[in-house]
Amino acid sequence: MSEGFIHHIELYVSDLRRSIGFWGWFLEEMGYEPYQEWESGKSWRLADMYIVFVQAKERYLDVPYHRGRVGLNHLAFHASSRQQVDEMTMKLRERGVPVLYADKHPFAGGGDHYAVYFEDPDRMKVELVGP
Repeated sequence: MSEGFIHHIELYVSDLRRSIGFWGWFLEEMGYEPYQEWESGKSWRLADMYIVFVQAKERYLDVPYHRGRVGLNHLAFHASSRQQVDEMTMKLRERGVPVLYADKHPFAGGGDHYAVYFEDPDRMKVELVGP
């Protein structure tokens, strides 16, 4: 393993079941495999990196997540091709997931940046970037 590579990312979510439905589908489309599971969490793994989703405790749900606050803004994933970005865009729309910046899609990040942007159930922004 190379020094400095991300080992794992852990995200607390407001509704674990809803997040597992959303993220499980997306991550498995991206080649991740289910990794760990327990009563209040689940993770998916790709190679030596994994992403964990944990149910936030009720006492911390009073202030919902917002990417404009201090903390994580979004997660961006590599796509294998622009075709994969296009296919994922169609699948997201079929699942009723709104595509962000639809008026500029797929160049919302600029003329040389081919990507689809969308939100998870807690409105965390997710980006899939083509080469």
